[in-house]
This record gives sequence, C-alpha cells and structure tokens, in this order.
Amino acid sequence: MGDPVAKADLFDSLARVGKALGSGKRLELLDLLAQAERSVEALARAAHLGLTTCSAHLQTLRQAGLVATRRDGTRIYYRLAGPDVAALYALLRDVAGAHSAQAAAACDAYLGDHDTDAVDREELQRRLAAGEVIAVDVRPAEEYTAGHIPGAVSIPLDQLADRLADLPADVEVVAYCRGAYCVLAHDAVRLLQARGRRAARLADGMLEWRLADLPVDAAA
Repeated sequence: MGDPVAKADLFDSLARVGKALGSGKRLELLDLLAQAERSVEALARAAHLGLTTCSAHLQTLRQAGLVATRRDGTRIYYRLAGPDVAALYALLRDVAGAHSAQAAAACDAYLGDHDTDAVDREELQRRLAAGEVIAVDVRPAEEYTAGHIPGAVSIPLDQLADRLADLPADVEVVAYCRGAYCVLAHDAVRLLQARGRRAARLADGMLEWRLADLPVDAAA
C-alpha cells in the first residue's frame, strides 16, 4: 500500500507549487516573465508593486521552482524555469475562464466589448505569407526584442497614435500582444479602426504562439 507518511509528503510538495500560484500578483509576474526575462525593478514597475513586495512574491515563486535567476553585477534577473511553467500558467488561466463564472466575468470586464475582429494563428501565418496583412506587436519594446512573430513591426500601444504614418494605409493591420487575456491588442484595434484603418487582432498572443512552437524572431 506504500508508506502513508511518504505519500502525504508527496502531495504536500505538490501543494506547495499550488500555493505559489495562489496569488493574483504572482500569476501576473508569471505572465510578464512568459514574455521576457526581467529584473526585479522592471517587474515591480510593470506589476505596479513595491520593490520589497515584488521581491517577496518572486522568492515564493523561486522556492516553488517556477522561476530561475541570474545575476548581472548587483542586479538580479528572473525568468521562467521552463516552457512547462508557461504552459501551466496558460492552462490554469484557461481552466478558470472555462469553469469559473467569476473569472469569465472578470475577463470580459477587463477586455471590454467583443467589438474587434480576430484571426487565429494559422490564418495570420497564411495572410502574412501572402502579403495581405502587416503584423504589429503592440507590447513594450523589450518584450518585442526578447521574441516576436517573424516580420512583425514593433509599435508599442502608447506610441501607436503618433506612428500611424509608419503603417501602409492600404494594408490591413493585425495587432497582437501578450496572450488571450491581454488588452493591448484590443485597444490597438479600436484605435486603428477609429482612425479609419482596417485592423484585426490575433485571437491569442505571444504566449500561445510560443507554446505552439511556432517560429520566433529576436531582435539583434
């Protein structure tokens, strides 16, 4: 039958990983790290956390084996421990969205009205290859640098209104951002359509693109 104490220890060790995921802010940090390695300071800014609080959350994630670190001088950089951590985060998110009415309602409230057209990954690849669209990465520039869809142009959302002239007026734009729960692409499409441009968004984002093992370019 096996040793019940050893069995309890096994399940407790699994539960420690679950407990590390039991914080919205820690999930947000994983979401950010799925895009690019970041310093503690950069993560604190992006997640709107104090430095001490952010460090404490990161230590919890590290103790659970979900993130790894490297040191560059006096600065510590964090990254996901592996692509399976990104897959775990994506699965948790999708299960919550599918089975929790509260999570689904919160998603709708955050992303806004379903007023933007979407294309899936396969369609985007086909249309890019045919020269029918231009892909625009509206994430922060450091995330684009860490990895982006081949051929995509980097125009962070906060620069989009001032850089419309950088986009050909006669080609449809497909905007993409971090993932299925990222609002940046939705807002980009709304802005582009309000300015009279043909635009759609990728139905998910860079997280799912990587998990599907599709080609990724990194800026030199």
